[in-house]
Amino acid sequence: MSSTKFKPFVAPEVKMKELTLKSILLGCIAGVIFGAATVYLALKAGLTVSASIPIAVIAITLGRKFFKTTILENNIIQTTGSAGESIAAGVVFTLPGFLFLSANELGVSTGEAYFDYVTILILAIFGGILGTLMMIPLRRSLIVKEHDTLPYPEGTACGSVLKAGEKGGEFAKTAFLGLGFALAYALLQKVLHVIAEVPTFMTRQANKIFPSAKVSGEITPEYLGVGYIIGPRIAGVLVAGGVLAWLCLIPLLASLIPGEVIAAQLVKLGMLADLNTAGGSGGWDPATRTFGDYSSAIYQAYVKQIGAGAVAAGGFITLLKTIPTIVSSFRDSLGSLKEKNQANAVPRTEKDISFKVVIFGSIALILLMAFLPQLPGDSIWNKLLIGLLVVIFGAFFVTVSSRIVGLIGSSNNPISGMTIATIMGTCLIFISVGWTGKVFEPMALVVGGMICIAAANAGATSQDLKSGYIVGATPKNQQIALFIGAIVSSLVIGWTVHILDTPTAEMAAQGIKHAIGTEKYAAPQATLMATLVKGILSFNLDWQFVLVGVFIAITLELCGVKSLSFAVGAYLPLATTLPIFIGGAIRGLVEWKQKRSGVQLSAEEEELGKGNLFATGLVAGGAVAGVIVAILSVNDNVAGGLAKVNAEHGLSRFLGSGGYQLLGVLFFAVMGYTLYRIGRQKQTSIDKL
Repeated sequence: MSSTKFKPFVAPEVKMKELTLKSILLGCIAGVIFGAATVYLALKAGLTVSASIPIAVIAITLGRKFFKTTILENNIIQTTGSAGESIAAGVVFTLPGFLFLSANELGVSTGEAYFDYVTILILAIFGGILGTLMMIPLRRSLIVKEHDTLPYPEGTACGSVLKAGEKGGEFAKTAFLGLGFALAYALLQKVLHVIAEVPTFMTRQANKIFPSAKVSGEITPEYLGVGYIIGPRIAGVLVAGGVLAWLCLIPLLASLIPGEVIAAQLVKLGMLADLNTAGGSGGWDPATRTFGDYSSAIYQAYVKQIGAGAVAAGGFITLLKTIPTIVSSFRDSLGSLKEKNQANAVPRTEKDISFKVVIFGSIALILLMAFLPQLPGDSIWNKLLIGLLVVIFGAFFVTVSSRIVGLIGSSNNPISGMTIATIMGTCLIFISVGWTGKVFEPMALVVGGMICIAAANAGATSQDLKSGYIVGATPKNQQIALFIGAIVSSLVIGWTVHILDTPTAEMAAQGIKHAIGTEKYAAPQATLMATLVKGILSFNLDWQFVLVGVFIAITLELCGVKSLSFAVGAYLPLATTLPIFIGGAIRGLVEWKQKRSGVQLSAEEEELGKGNLFATGLVAGGAVAGVIVAILSVNDNVAGGLAKVNAEHGLSRFLGSGGYQLLGVLFFAVMGYTLYRIGRQKQTSIDKL
């Protein structure tokens, strides 16, 4: 189907309630809740949960029933609310790094003074606004012109959820069947722990043939659903990167590098206190000088840096390939500046915020960063350079982020990889102008933090605009809602970070001033970012691993393979990409069976096919369950109650550890088979509705 012939669910000429007070308020409430939950998850384990689809489900089930909202109002609700999750992820992945920068002469981090509510609030708002601003001129090229080539899985799924709720009948039934299935599965997995969360098979380090090779899968409904939505081709390239990392590089390095050398590298990266302290990635044992899990230790010590280099190179190559499209997009946007009194001639579904807002908004961000005293920098000129770098890197990585989530979804957007590339570039620029030493570390982290927030928000914004394009929303209204959502959610995100950072009485008695950075809230991503800043500005970074990743990406491009998807797979754990691949393989099998049977579906029928709707429900249900469990786990009493109903230990004693994991695989297989059977069911024609 050509995107020029695409017909949205709500026609451009239809007038319907959209940007209303109730839709904005409901969206802000959802953004606050999901933003707070994301802060907790990201601090605890470096993980996030996509919010757009769960919010859309809430809008359909509650908004329509109690507030009589229209489909376009429901779309505004999820658009406004999704900003909270994405901005929270960007904040937590970077800004706690202020606490881990080099210590000054008093033994206090040079960035600790900037880890306050006001500074976090300013950076969160600025980063969120930047991500939305840069997506305004890109909407036409990435969302409209590449509608057929960039699936934007969560955005497409969210659009399908909104349409299914509006159509009702069989469509709504199929989507909510998937939602119910996922919630029941998640109850067994995340609450009762009847289903293992990450079944793992790993060879021993002592294995002389294939040491520390690990195959694992986070067998959740949302990953299976995302895989089905993106399809077999992208899912296959994605998992190929994981195969290279976990079944090629890690076994090779495990056979060559002694355990103490790996541990020393983790100490250097800030992931292990010292060689005489137990714990860290892979479970270091100082008594035996070995790891409990060599595979995870090598991944964190070496392979993740290789993956970051590959993601940075893949993103740059992608940008080079898409320059004609980007130039065309900006030319169209600049052309819109000349359309002064022609607003009525533009269809409602093509009305964006004026490109003037992008230009003057970017200039305003640079000036505000230069003059606000809460941001690091010794002079206005220092801060002006920071502002310029933020806008330049922002324009680049917003584009890259949008294309990445267009391929594999926001849940797998490697914003930490893009942040690593930003920090590297910023630090190299600092070094080139003679800015080295501890005093410049907070400035570099500010640039990385704002780009991380902007890239995360741009990914979510892209999915929202895709949903809006499908249902027939007004882009300008969505963009206004995104700005509002970014500001309101930022008010709560900074507060949540500081609440969780408050040490307990026991911690305070031990002299601990910050709960973040302890075992309770490890903040792994932020620790890594701070380590990179310190390493580069002190000329102490392992460039060899980064460059290996760069040339892996170049090799793939020379072989005719799109390097970005592969690089993302190499950067992410195989536990993430393997279940996504299984979902894609199921989609491929369904399509192969349909082709053999001579079944031909229109684009809209395929989009609203039973398999796609059920997969959408799986993504929504899994995400909703993850957020609910995260919210409940914040309360110690509730967390203690959940621990009492944990069946893992009992099942492991009865079935054995291997048997317990096999039971989880069987449950996942049943879910996969259910998805396949529903995908094979005959679809009701759109015309018969």
